[in-house]
Amino acid sequence: MQTHYGFAGFMGKRVHLGVTGSIAAFKALDILRACRSADCIVSATLTESAARFIQPLSFEALGASPVYTEMFAPETSGETAFDHLEPGQVADVMVIAPASANTIAKLSIGLADEMLACQALAFAGPKIVAPAMNPRMWKNPVTQRNWQALKDFGFICIEPDSGNVACGDIGTGRLAPVEEIVTATLKALSPQDLAGKKVLITLGPTRESWDAVRFWSNPSSGTMGACMAMAAHLRGAEVTVVAGPTALDFPSDISVVPVNTALEMYQAATDLWPDMDIGCATAAVADFRPVSFGEGKFKKSDSRDSGLTVEFQPNPDILQSLGAHKNSSQKLIGFAAETADIAQEAERKLQSKNLDLIAANDISKEGSGFAVRTNQMYVLDSQGRREMWPQLSKTEVAWRLWDHLLLD
Repeated sequence: MQTHYGFAGFMGKRVHLGVTGSIAAFKALDILRACRSADCIVSATLTESAARFIQPLSFEALGASPVYTEMFAPETSGETAFDHLEPGQVADVMVIAPASANTIAKLSIGLADEMLACQALAFAGPKIVAPAMNPRMWKNPVTQRNWQALKDFGFICIEPDSGNVACGDIGTGRLAPVEEIVTATLKALSPQDLAGKKVLITLGPTRESWDAVRFWSNPSSGTMGACMAMAAHLRGAEVTVVAGPTALDFPSDISVVPVNTALEMYQAATDLWPDMDIGCATAAVADFRPVSFGEGKFKKSDSRDSGLTVEFQPNPDILQSLGAHKNSSQKLIGFAAETADIAQEAERKLQSKNLDLIAANDISKEGSGFAVRTNQMYVLDSQGRREMWPQLSKTEVAWRLWDHLLLD
């Protein structure tokens, strides 16, 4: 699982995982692992068909407890007469993945003829359904009617993916990516204290071209910004990411504007900013760009004897521009990557760029900076709060920063 999806801190939250008959049933184990990694307590129910594809013991071995199977199991199984009600009494969210056409049909009409269907009918909390089936079965008008019924009933419906399926057909019907299912699960478990807010995130490096093959840049991976974006998304925000060149991907309901240069990022961010409630500038923007050599490739043989001189010109300050045009209802978060005088530089930028919150880190310290999973942050805000945080995972830093901003 990618770093920016791997949020922990859901200790005590309970997930009930339903698994139905599909070749994709083995992917439910990845969902289980991810939920356990987020500190969730997980129980599971396998339909009779699911248990033909994968054994209940596999779920037990990975920490699911209890694991239900038959409605009327033998007495030696330890199941009780009210196991069909228990998830609805203790779990915070139910996730049915993969969901077969048969199970979707049952859910759409309230049929309760086996354990999982009964549990779903008795479950009053959020229910997430992720289908997996043959593309022709998925396209069948009856399946589409049943799927629409689940949406109308308030199920959280994750559309299936497209591609090759086990039978050799090509089309829509594959189980959605595990990351998307886990994200929906964690969102259902998260406080929705950013619901209704539009959040702009800038992230990653910029690349300032010099010739056809060379550019000026930095080692930023965009991970800190991705964690900020994902945390805001989990907490209900409508998130737009302006992303420099990175290898990151995001859930389909996070809007991503890809850019390369600082000028492109400046244009995209300033165009979007008037419609946003909160801005968060994590991008490692190049302060200067080289004066272009031209569209061709520079040949070292042209300057072997005289050496090479490259001229630079300044790029616009994106964060300062956003701060200068911030209205009274908008909030703005800045980041500062420094190698010395962390507190002084953070204080200066907080004031000069009209920020509500800034997080500064010393990139010369091991485990705090570019392309690592952790950060040690000095955090200060416009209300006078000053805090030095220990080294934490970037997901934890992101979650705490949103908590900090929402204190106002």
